[in-house]
Amino acid sequence: MNNVKSVFSIKDLENLSGIKAHTIRIWEKRYSILEPMRTETNIRLYDLNNLQKLLNITLLHNYGYKISKISKLSSERIPQLVNEIISEKSAKHHAISSFKMAMMNFDQALFFATYNKLLSEKSFRETFYDVFIPLIQEIGLLWQTDTITPAHEHFISYLIKQKLLTNTEKVQTLEPTKSDRVFVLYLPMNEIHELGLMYLNYEILNLGYKTIYLGESVPIDSLKDMKKHFDNITYICYMTVEPNKSEVNNYIKSLKQDVLDESSSLWLIGRMIENIDTKILSEKTTTFSSIKELVEFI
Repeated sequence: MNNVKSVFSIKDLENLSGIKAHTIRIWEKRYSILEPMRTETNIRLYDLNNLQKLLNITLLHNYGYKISKISKLSSERIPQLVNEIISEKSAKHHAISSFKMAMMNFDQALFFATYNKLLSEKSFRETFYDVFIPLIQEIGLLWQTDTITPAHEHFISYLIKQKLLTNTEKVQTLEPTKSDRVFVLYLPMNEIHELGLMYLNYEILNLGYKTIYLGESVPIDSLKDMKKHFDNITYICYMTVEPNKSEVNNYIKSLKQDVLDESSSLWLIGRMIENIDTKILSEKTTTFSSIKELVEFI
């Protein structure tokens, strides 16, 4: 695992805040809103305090405050003002920023405080759709651009998993009310990104169906075994990075040949479905571009 990151480039700040590096430089030059460190070659570097300040400034700026006015506020006043003006419209963005800071600082207390505040105003479903899904998508991009380390991703993912498991347990104790099909949820081999699949499991249980959650890195033979125990299976495969572009079509062909039968169907979701050749899909195979689309389809 990489060394934990606590010093950031201006490109990192751009990725985390959504403010272009060019704009950050202008704000810094004209209004001295940040206090970067400099390397011997005069490259800007920023600490966590600068990151926190920029995230708060970004929210104020998006809310309509001019940067010239923000620059005149004290460092203490900026977060106070953020808390004062948070409305239903901006609460989502503030929560995402707070979760980002919790991730960057490995701050469990901030994560739980932010989560509990959200849950006092929203249902778990609203919290997941409005905040956690956008956050997970951002984390994926931040990881791909080396803005965060694997340690950051694992830390925040584990905390979100905890909340998913807690809420899933509440509905798992209820008897299914629908028996026309069984859902088998899994990730293909070498796929480990399971937050989306875990949430789908929660939603499907909520709808009254029986689910079999197999989790990550499931071989095709294990899917074939399910047919010994259940009829009318709907397999849900979540493909974020695996199988890769060159293998995804062969993988689906293998599922069609070895797993699917007259009474079963296959639902595919995740980033890798963009690489599927639609010609190989059968009437028993359906692709979904989002969790919300899949849940509404049920």
